[in-house]
Amino acid sequence: MNQVPTVKLNNGTLMPQLGFGVWQVPDAEAERAVATALEAGYRSIDTAAVYGNEAGTGRGLAASGVAREELFVTTKLWNGPKRPWNRDAVLRAFDDSLAKLGLDHVDLYLIHWPRPMRDDFLSIWQAFEEIAASGRAGAVGVSNFRPADLDRLAGASGLVPAVNQIELHPLFPQDELRALHAERGITTEAWSPLGQGKELLTLPAVAAIAAKHGRSAAQVVLRWHLGHGHVAIPKSVTPARIRENLDVFGFELDAGDVAALDALGAGPAARRIGPDPAVFDV
Repeated sequence: MNQVPTVKLNNGTLMPQLGFGVWQVPDAEAERAVATALEAGYRSIDTAAVYGNEAGTGRGLAASGVAREELFVTTKLWNGPKRPWNRDAVLRAFDDSLAKLGLDHVDLYLIHWPRPMRDDFLSIWQAFEEIAASGRAGAVGVSNFRPADLDRLAGASGLVPAVNQIELHPLFPQDELRALHAERGITTEAWSPLGQGKELLTLPAVAAIAAKHGRSAAQVVLRWHLGHGHVAIPKSVTPARIRENLDVFGFELDAGDVAALDALGAGPAARRIGPDPAVFDV
């Protein structure tokens, strides 16, 4: 089994640096995908209420036979419905996620989007403080928060998010946000760590580094994330790809490789592929 390194979150919790994401995995397929990932050696599983697959994810966790203390399970509050979120609504949503997962606690619970135009994430965070204090979440954090959102949170609460899960890959390196995370002790977690589709993975610079090391383009990009200290959660439903994405600990990128991948963020292909948190509302 691959020995995945851990990062220490700001509350002392240890989180595997490489996990398995189940975004866009139908609930009926999630059990098999999660079981395959756990069999391959993953111990960190990332889901969310809006993915609609917490129940399938929970079935995969239960069927795996892996002891609960060996697992790191993340889910997220879907704060999207256009209604006010108060303490009771957040706590009900959290209870619902635990019930679907079949767990009495999760290791990380995240606010999925800031929705700054709704102006309610500060009140949501107050409920997250309560969840953290209860011990039913090992750590709490946010997802898709911008520097301005993190500043507002810091001005209203003494509880620093343990994690900010953001779109992050060589074509969208988020330098300002990563620097702020480092300054405040927030762990950077990358969603879509391999970009979207094959665009990033077929770029000549990536292909050349992959050929140099005798590795796949995806493995090279994941090594880039690990080298920068990010947590990454690649997603796949293909067993061979699931195993390949975990097999990234037998080689290292050299300084030239890293510089070439870093440079992609300033190149013509650089862009955000997901929604802009400043305007995303659902």
